Amino acid sequence: MNSIAPAPRTRRDYDALAREMSAFIPSERLIRDPLRTLAYGTDASFYRLIPQIVVKADSEAEVLRLLELCRQYEAPLTFRAAGTSLSGQAVTDSVLLVLGDRWNGVVIEDDGRRIRLQPGVIGAEANRRLAAFARKIGPDPASIDSAKIGGIAANNSSGMCCGTSDNSYKTLLSMRLILADGTLVDTGDAASVAAFRVSHADLLSELATLGRTTRDTPALAERIRSKFAIKNTTGYGLNALVDFEDPIDILQHLLIGSEGTLGFIAGITYRTVPEHAHKASALLLFPDIAEACRAVTLLKPSPVSAVELMDRAALKSVEDKPGMPPEIIGVADGVTALLVETRAEDAAGLAANIAAIKQVLTAVTTLHPASFTSNPDEFGTLWKIRKGLFPAVGAVRKTGTTVIIEDVAFKIPDLAQATLDLQALFLKHGYTEAIIFGHALDGNLHFVFTQDFGDRAEVERYAAFMDDVCALVVEKYDGSLKAEHGTGRNMAPFVEMEWGREAYALMVRIKELLDPAVLLNPGVILDQNPQAHLQNLKPLPPADPLVDTCIECGFCERMCPSHGLTLSPRQRITGWREISRQAANGNPATELRALYDYQGIDTCAACGLCSMACPVGIETGLLTKALRGRKLTATQKAVGGVAAKHFGTAMGLARVGLTAGRVAQSLTGGAFPKLGASLPRPGHVPAASTQDGTPVVYVPSCATRTLGPAVDAPEQDAVPDRMKALLEKAGFRVIFPARLGDLCCGQSFETKGMMDLANAKSSEMEAALLAASDNGRIPVLMDASACTMRLKKVLDTRLTVLDSIEFLHDQVLPRLQVTPQAEPVLVHLNCSARRMGLDGKMVALAKACAHEVVVPEGVGCCGFAGDKGFTLPALNDHALRRLPESVSERAEGGYSSNRTCEIGLSDHSGKPYRSIAYLLDRVSVAKKG
Repeated sequence: MNSIAPAPRTRRDYDALAREMSAFIPSERLIRDPLRTLAYGTDASFYRLIPQIVVKADSEAEVLRLLELCRQYEAPLTFRAAGTSLSGQAVTDSVLLVLGDRWNGVVIEDDGRRIRLQPGVIGAEANRRLAAFARKIGPDPASIDSAKIGGIAANNSSGMCCGTSDNSYKTLLSMRLILADGTLVDTGDAASVAAFRVSHADLLSELATLGRTTRDTPALAERIRSKFAIKNTTGYGLNALVDFEDPIDILQHLLIGSEGTLGFIAGITYRTVPEHAHKASALLLFPDIAEACRAVTLLKPSPVSAVELMDRAALKSVEDKPGMPPEIIGVADGVTALLVETRAEDAAGLAANIAAIKQVLTAVTTLHPASFTSNPDEFGTLWKIRKGLFPAVGAVRKTGTTVIIEDVAFKIPDLAQATLDLQALFLKHGYTEAIIFGHALDGNLHFVFTQDFGDRAEVERYAAFMDDVCALVVEKYDGSLKAEHGTGRNMAPFVEMEWGREAYALMVRIKELLDPAVLLNPGVILDQNPQAHLQNLKPLPPADPLVDTCIECGFCERMCPSHGLTLSPRQRITGWREISRQAANGNPATELRALYDYQGIDTCAACGLCSMACPVGIETGLLTKALRGRKLTATQKAVGGVAAKHFGTAMGLARVGLTAGRVAQSLTGGAFPKLGASLPRPGHVPAASTQDGTPVVYVPSCATRTLGPAVDAPEQDAVPDRMKALLEKAGFRVIFPARLGDLCCGQSFETKGMMDLANAKSSEMEAALLAASDNGRIPVLMDASACTMRLKKVLDTRLTVLDSIEFLHDQVLPRLQVTPQAEPVLVHLNCSARRMGLDGKMVALAKACAHEVVVPEGVGCCGFAGDKGFTLPALNDHALRRLPESVSERAEGGYSSNRTCEIGLSDHSGKPYRSIAYLLDRVSVAKKG
């Protein structure tokens, strides 16, 4: 049958294929080295297949040529967007086509009622663009902050609110698609459709016949409608055959949820849905699952937008976490929670919705009266429960095990008993840590458990468990084996079991029509090998306690400045796990280690932004710093020790170096990298205040003491001068700590893995600040956010260390009379400011100073990473590759709160970036009186 993959190609075939690809794909987008192919062999699922070739395609033309070559070489091809899918649909041992950088097009039409998207747009970014219209895209997967539109559509992903009415299938208006035969058709373009009707008349006739035959078979048509009345992503979207008559409509809707097995989605137009600003939530506790599910039945027709079910085990997994509401702590066995949300256009509508829901709840028994809140802080606390469930299991699992999240769906009347039956299966197979939660309005349950795939007996336990789960869902309840995560490899052997022979034959025929050579993603959705879901299981061997809890979900990747240049945080961990596994088995892994030195260690910015997106809070940079420390030679350690001991002298030499660099730049005509006009002059420290005023201890960072203004900067005074003048204008008396020139927070040593020296410098800083601040009575101001963050973590708690952003916003701004400037300003939210939660204050501070504030799109960490902008400019170049397109000529300049970041930002934007203190000082005067 055509669901079986073609015979594997030889290494020589792939070598020849790669050579032909290299004629039009540059080397940086054609990946074959063993470290990165290993890294791309991982997605968010628990499967691993290492591709022979990874190719990053930047255009439809490249996709068409790659398809042509793969057909010629009979090399299977798999498409990948963000790699956050959970069922193994984005891995292959053949050719992996990854979306490159140029698939980010967004066009909003009809006042936000329609949106045209390319497949590389992250779902949350589409919603951010639509926010001004009070609209959003319909599909709302939990991974929307990381998942890309191509994957969202190809998996028919859904989440808490969209249900079966607002997913990609239901909100699709048109699509640009590329078929396996290399045909591109735009279903939203009349001319393209007309040409396709001629060129592919036979295909369209077959699809029309399939649809007509299906609709004319009442039992089959009714089964399809019944299966899609609840969430279902098992197999192909056969509802296209009963919902539409035009074969063009059938075709484009079959592509939704096809997981890259029928074609490539090059663009999609969605009908958007309202995004109501007024929201309220309530946590409802019920004595048992039966009463909770009875409430769900009653709530379904009421004005609720989401109803999330959590069993007792789920509540217990998070009840000891900070910020959890007290009512979930220590509740009795069997207690089940529903987290209910309602939304409305205005406050009156919200009040009406709450009243209606409370009326419904009078018919059921709750442990506490329903109490809705629209307060954002209280609202957020309630949703922390739901969002914390998956990480709670992941964080406590045994090293070497993975976390599996399955999703099934039942009809609402079956939900209570089905939940109890699932809980019984957990006990039967020894998964005592398993929890259940889900989107109750759609009968969609997720269950999370831990699994060891490194032990044969454990694999057999998993196989027996999944056999029982499939039997329960299909044979007892006729539910969905995959509700929203896609079939992938995980459920491919069970598709016929769920759907029956007649419906499965339709799916096979659809695959034969659209991909007769089984070129596209073989082994996904259709696979008659009953053991396929137990093959190619991904090991998660111990690597380092700093990262062992990683579940390889990929949520971190969008945050990482080196992703796409070398490795992402997920890929760094994958690579180090394999190196550690080989080392444990006596293999030095020489080639992988050599590649990892540059790709894994050297190009890691260690910015920590990955931890903000990671469900279990992993900061991959900590591993990088530890590995840098282990690599240090005796000479490097000695040099570091001398620099730390004679820090003031070292900084003096750095200032001399800057002067020498300027001379070299002028003599060579700009031959040295990163020695452009943005290279700063040497810096210095001003004298302490002589005026009276509110005392503040000001610590200019090493960077601002060393790196003065750029030669072409609009202001030629250094940050310490400008900051001191601004503080004095606002009525502060500036105190500098003693021996300031020798002080360092330790950040520069920490990033190089010299933790002992970093901590020693922090201790010196602590002693100096305690003395200067009268043992913590006087607040301490730091002018570099990276340094502030380190000091906040390591210094004596008696000290109040404030970043320049928060101090200027909270204490300086209220003392000044500000006249906002007309010229637009750019704002860079650097990594440390974001990690400290100061991004909102940074934007607010800028908006107080300028009528128009722009935060450039697609710019996260700048990649300058201390001194790496000088020593490894490729990282800075890659991280800021999208900055120029977001910079308006009208912009006066840019502002941030890290001196080194500002050098790279100035270099890439063509606009001067400097401390936000310059902007506030320029537009303000002291308040009178």
